[in-house]
Amino acid sequence: MSDLPVYRAKLLPEWIDYNGHLRDAYYGLILSYAIDDFMDHVGLHAGYRECTHCTIYTLELHMNYLREVKGSDEIEVANSVLDVDRKRIHVGCRFACARSSDPVATGEVLLLHVHQGERPAAIEFPADIGRMLESLKLTGAARAAWGPGSREIELKRRQP
Repeated sequence: MSDLPVYRAKLLPEWIDYNGHLRDAYYGLILSYAIDDFMDHVGLHAGYRECTHCTIYTLELHMNYLREVKGSDEIEVANSVLDVDRKRIHVGCRFACARSSDPVATGEVLLLHVHQGERPAAIEFPADIGRMLESLKLTGAARAAWGPGSREIELKRRQP
């Protein structure tokens, strides 16, 4: 599906609710760590942030809980670049566990590249990172088949 690494998470006992299921909030924590792995893979790692004072801010996050996740499960999160423009990345995160052949959850995240300073401001990706992100973007057919969404997250483009 993509050339991105899969993030793996072992669930901790304190993440499990009174029904023996993963608490809602911990899907977000797992997704956040999976996005950190994604950032490292595409070159937006700690060294980049330190050198450029640029980072990624989350603008929007949608979660879809599709099947129960039990305390004994291990979760894998596969990230996909659903769309990208000069400053933003729309990442899809598909959660899986061995008990189910179908995804147990999906998350969609809209990320913004920001130069941090006295007045943080959105800034274009460096050319090499922009090219990498574009090369990772799913094709139209793969994007259509990616998975369920609650409401569409999309990059609205301004006319020049």
